[in-house]
Amino acid sequence: MRRIARAVAGLLLLGALAGGSGAGVAQAPGGPVTPYVDPAKAYLFAHMTKEQYGVLFYSVSLDGLHWTRVNRGKPVSADYHGHASIARGGDGRYYLVGNRGDDDPLIRFWVSDDLVRWTPYGTYRPDLAAVPGHPHPLPRIGAPKLMYDAPSRQFLLTWHTPNLDGSAQDPERYWGSQRTLYVRSPDLKTFAAPPRRLFAWDMATIDTVITPNDSGGYCAVIKDERYPSYAWPTGKTVRISCAKALLGPYPLPGPPLSPNFREAPTLVRAPNGADWLLYYEQYAGMGYGLSMAPRLGGPWYQVSGNTGVPEWNRYEMPAGTRHGSMIGITRRDYDRIVAAFPNE
Repeated sequence: MRRIARAVAGLLLLGALAGGSGAGVAQAPGGPVTPYVDPAKAYLFAHMTKEQYGVLFYSVSLDGLHWTRVNRGKPVSADYHGHASIARGGDGRYYLVGNRGDDDPLIRFWVSDDLVRWTPYGTYRPDLAAVPGHPHPLPRIGAPKLMYDAPSRQFLLTWHTPNLDGSAQDPERYWGSQRTLYVRSPDLKTFAAPPRRLFAWDMATIDTVITPNDSGGYCAVIKDERYPSYAWPTGKTVRISCAKALLGPYPLPGPPLSPNFREAPTLVRAPNGADWLLYYEQYAGMGYGLSMAPRLGGPWYQVSGNTGVPEWNRYEMPAGTRHGSMIGITRRDYDRIVAAFPNE
């Protein structure tokens, strides 16, 4: 009888883990999962596509796992260009950052009250030559990203800049010289200090995303931009480093959270409030992977999805989706976006 009781308890635990706080039915490992949906919550994924690089598209989700592209699969802005990154400011408005390309000397901002209409807000031209510890930078600004830090009432703007050209003999030299730079601003109009390196360690990083840690402090999700044959097994993987303060110091990142040749991480809290969902692109435009953890410190595990076999899938992403950022939104925001960009 005790063995039977232990087996039943184990199945109940597996069911709870698979379905989060919305699950109450025991299920065997690998069985169907009904994702938890909070009636007040939804998600927006602002991204580009494989076919139209740098152009703004929207996909939405109610559970953070199953995504639908809106506007009949067409762009939602004729003006925006870049690797979409959205942050909600202290004033309640949304701010979007991008640039026309890595060779654009300007970082560009847009603002929106409703996530439907984006208005140009301003530009910032970083003085790359003034970055301590990053001599002879190339005039390149890669994938600007934005977060708003409520405790300091400051925006944190990050991007990556290299200081070595590639060559036919060593094209990875360019990528291996990328470093994450940052500036802070209270309003994205004034930038009091020149750019600085965010990490003290001498490792190539791109696509850095900063988020508050649920156990205190902050975590930086980065792509280790070293080539795997030079830095196995972490090269070209997504990793995480956590620190007590927004600007660190950040310790060396932990083990890979993704397979090799993944980038453009984006992170959201699951609607059950108990799990983190970390998406990353298998470039270039091959598909999106997902890792999940109860805490930013782990343990992380990969989730099955986009397999072509519906019974195996725990998540679904529209084909051709590329770089962008996910944010949590309200169900009212979701309804407004779907009404403004219908698929019918």
